[in-house]
Amino acid sequence: MNILNAILLQAQGGQGSSWTGMLMIVAMIAIFYFFMIRPQQKKQKEIKKQRDAMTNGDRVVTAGGIHGRIKEIKENTIMIEIAPSVSIKVDKNSVYPMVEEQPKK
Repeated sequence: MNILNAILLQAQGGQGSSWTGMLMIVAMIAIFYFFMIRPQQKKQKEIKKQRDAMTNGDRVVTAGGIHGRIKEIKENTIMIEIAPSVSIKVDKNSVYPMVEEQPKK
C-alpha cells in the first residue's frame, strides 16, 4: 500500500506542475499577443485608413524614400509627380502620407 500511495502522490504532484506549465505557456502567448501582434494590427489599420483618404495633390513618400505629390490614383497604383513633368507609377501599398514638418523655433 505504501508504494501505491507514493505513486498516487507523485501523479498528483506531477499533474499540478503540468497545469502550472500550461498556465505559463498561455500567459506567454497572451503577453506576446498584447505587446507585439495587437499594436502592429492597429498600426496597419491606421496606415490603410490614411491610404484610403489620400487625394490628388497630397504630398507622399514611397517606401523607397521618393518624395512627391499624387497626380492620379487608381485601384492598385498611384502616379506620383516627383519633379515638373516627371511622374512615376508606384504600387499603392508602398506609399505613405507625408507628415508635415513642424517649423523650428
